[in-house]
Amino acid sequence: MMLSRRIATVMLLALSVSGLAGCGDGGVQEVKQWMDEVRSQARVIVPKLSEPKTFTPFVYAAKDEIDPYSPLKLSAALAKLQAKSNSGIKPDLERRKEALEAYPLDTIVMVGTLEKPGMSYALLLADRTVFRIKAGNYIGQNFGMVTKVSETEVELKEIVRDAAGEWVERKAKLELQESKK
Repeated sequence: MMLSRRIATVMLLALSVSGLAGCGDGGVQEVKQWMDEVRSQARVIVPKLSEPKTFTPFVYAAKDEIDPYSPLKLSAALAKLQAKSNSGIKPDLERRKEALEAYPLDTIVMVGTLEKPGMSYALLLADRTVFRIKAGNYIGQNFGMVTKVSETEVELKEIVRDAAGEWVERKAKLELQESKK
């Protein structure tokens, strides 16, 4: 049984080889001839490359001038504006800042008042902390000075720059916020 199987495998292999030998080179020769004809007829047209552009390096002539983004240039421009300014209004930049000047005015809420003989105080809430202020204290980020404290509101005047860079006064107020119970 084993021998007959081997004989069958050898015969199958022999038939396959003889079948492949029968194909021959006839088909391959035709393909090679066709490719040679196509190669001889095809013309390769390669356009000429244009000359490369000559590189001219840019010479930065302003390297010795003041950098436009330099804080020195900004402070020089502000100093010129202040020198030209005709109004006598300007904030005192040399004084020590108070605690409530770290908060924008729209984040400060008036929550109450205190009365002492001859003095009214307002209770202001900023960042979950209650501050006590009186007339003359500063609040907000625009040099706001408290001018009046009443039972229902705090009036103040802020010093801000207008579009022309001039310091101008602007009135503002904080009103008492009633708690909802």
